[in-house]
Amino acid sequence: MSTLFESQAPRPLADRLRPRTLDEVVGQDHLLGADKPIGRMRSAGIMTSIVLWGPPGTGKTTIARLLAEHTDLHFEPLSAVFSGVADLRKVFESAKGRRVAGQGTLLFIDEVHRFNRVQQDGFLPYVEDGTVILVGATTENPSFELNGALLSRCHVLVLNRLDDAALEKLLVRAESEEGKKLPLDQDARASLRAMADGDGRYLLNMAETLLALPGGDDMDTAALTEAVQRRMPLYDKSQEGHYNLISALHKSLRGSDTDAALYWFARMIAGGEDPNYIARRLLRFAVEDIGLADPQALTQAMAAWQAYERLGTPEGELALVQCVIYMATAPKSNAAYMAEKASRRLARETGSLSPPKHILNAPTKMMKDMGYGDGYAYDHDAEDGFSGQNYFPDDMARQRFYHPKERGFERDIQKRLDYWNKLREKKTGGNS
Repeated sequence: MSTLFESQAPRPLADRLRPRTLDEVVGQDHLLGADKPIGRMRSAGIMTSIVLWGPPGTGKTTIARLLAEHTDLHFEPLSAVFSGVADLRKVFESAKGRRVAGQGTLLFIDEVHRFNRVQQDGFLPYVEDGTVILVGATTENPSFELNGALLSRCHVLVLNRLDDAALEKLLVRAESEEGKKLPLDQDARASLRAMADGDGRYLLNMAETLLALPGGDDMDTAALTEAVQRRMPLYDKSQEGHYNLISALHKSLRGSDTDAALYWFARMIAGGEDPNYIARRLLRFAVEDIGLADPQALTQAMAAWQAYERLGTPEGELALVQCVIYMATAPKSNAAYMAEKASRRLARETGSLSPPKHILNAPTKMMKDMGYGDGYAYDHDAEDGFSGQNYFPDDMARQRFYHPKERGFERDIQKRLDYWNKLREKKTGGNS
């Protein structure tokens, strides 16, 4: 219960504009519509345990609080950052008491992924028997951070980052609340929304700063940038954002979309990613997705990495940019990658088959007597430099793992393979 003095204390604009009904929540119609998951819970007045997964400032806490009000559940908020096992025990005991009295409990746990596996296991019996309805909020991918047993008892609902239209609604509400317009021209207003990066709370905090400025001419984008702090992009180098962006970079390169690849590279650098990690992934891309279609790709990737190591940031990042452009514009082939997978698979399946004796060295008399090296044809002595002998195990039919693409340097490789195949058939009578 708030005191008289507490009610008179100043409240941030974001708190004053916190939605009072689910209808006031912006940007999440895919969850809140009448025929959508939360909308159906609201209409039925029946709650099930859920995990709300989404970026900061998208309404996770607000939705949980309003769901409790719509379903007449006692709202019990906890933060996994500041709470431990003892706090959970108290909540569960209180929930048991309320249940006996006929009232359920909605336990809202912010940053639920911060609880360790043992703590998460502790929820299970209370969620399963209905002592609490769990609403967990997380900014991290639940499939990575939450126990499978807990996830199986909760419905994961994904909240979207707020789009431009939703952010504009919040700015209009802020202006209505404060009774005046933001001191921005049209381009600066658009820039303010872009700077929020989908975070409604952050947008309102910036708007509050601007609305408190003394009156004057509307600011342009340059003046806006000076007036408010630009938000660092959301990017966790050890979590999902890290893997999402490197996947986007890799697939843009594979799709030969140079500009998209440069964009995702820039996003990773802006987020604070270690350029050495990007360099390593570019090197992997050179051998996995370009391969022998352009043998220089591997050299370029190594050179770019070495250049970065010698120059450092920011000068060395230009070498990586050059590498990104080279990889995106190079001919692509995964033939070597697929050949490696196929040959490994057959190697596992065939176990310990011995090489044919004619290609084994015979350093001892006993090995010579056993036939090691008998019949080996020295390819350099052949007129065309090619003996056509069999090098697979005697008990294995000849295999083909490598299938060059009709792209780049692999066209020339295919011509060589075709030439040798014809010679082999000629020398062996087609019995190779």
